[in-house]
Amino acid sequence: MGLFNKTLLIEMVLERAEMKKLRFKVEGMHCTSCALLIDEELEETKGIRQSKTNYARQVSEVEFDEQQVNEVKIRSIISQIGYKAQAIKP
Repeated sequence: MGLFNKTLLIEMVLERAEMKKLRFKVEGMHCTSCALLIDEELEETKGIRQSKTNYARQVSEVEFDEQQVNEVKIRSIISQIGYKAQAIKP
């Protein structure tokens, strides 16, 4: 493995280590399109790596970098598009 590949691998591991995952209970979704809209809006936000929203369970799982975005910001984004979100504490 070349130096470039080792450096890239280290960067990827460090990036993954800084990510946090939270689950949110989302109220107000009426269909799977609502879930897709939430995912699209969240994933356009700097610092959010991935959002997986499940309409049937009314839950959104968000992976994000705490250095760039936080729980309050995520709830605010969801609220701005018409839904209510509350973090599910582990």
